[in-house]
Amino acid sequence: MDRRKSIKTLLIGGVATTMLAEACVQTDNKKAEDKAGAEGAAAGTINRMKEEQENEKELKSKTFFSSHEMATITVLGDIIIPKDDTSGSASDAKVPDFIEFIVKDMPQHQTPLRGGLRWLDLESLKRFDKGFVDLNHDQQIRIVDDIAYPEIEYKENGRTVKKGHVKPGMEQGVAFFSLIRDLVATGFYTSEIGVKDVGYIGNVPNQWNGVPMDVLKQYNIAYSEKELKECVSFDKT
Repeated sequence: MDRRKSIKTLLIGGVATTMLAEACVQTDNKKAEDKAGAEGAAAGTINRMKEEQENEKELKSKTFFSSHEMATITVLGDIIIPKDDTSGSASDAKVPDFIEFIVKDMPQHQTPLRGGLRWLDLESLKRFDKGFVDLNHDQQIRIVDDIAYPEIEYKENGRTVKKGHVKPGMEQGVAFFSLIRDLVATGFYTSEIGVKDVGYIGNVPNQWNGVPMDVLKQYNIAYSEKELKECVSFDKT
């Protein structure tokens, strides 16, 4: 449907004037909201209740992971989501910091993650006499390949089929990797880099180009210079 023809059919002079007045008010309100939003973003308090702000401040004041554990999380995160031609890596998106925050906000993840990181180092020492972060990339991938593909179950011709690549003794590693992979993906795709990576732009409002000029002339109405400048943007196409 032609938007200009629709407006032409529906509007009369009084309605057009009212809509324009409301548009100006909304524009002024939007400017005030944008200013408040920018100030809130700078303070890190957007949409946060006082209790939430205090809780976040308390969590950020504490440290859970050691520097070695954080280094291991960083290496794992970049193996799970490496840098490519489209976007940065998990560490570029500050995913390790996200995971550090999450385990303090959701303590149920602390033991599985810390235990999993310990398991990873023990497995690395057993195979290569080095901790995981000290291995070369190929050695790291050899361990990850053994824990990154848990057993899957699916239906085939009416029967249940199980298929997977989990070696005996790798169960704890598999459980750990599944958890940290979920956290890495969550941290990455809720970051600015991750949102841009998927091309999500959110809700985009339509642009109101004002009442068509021929309708304004029909009802002897004209926009003021101020209204044209601040509230109406005519589409020249």
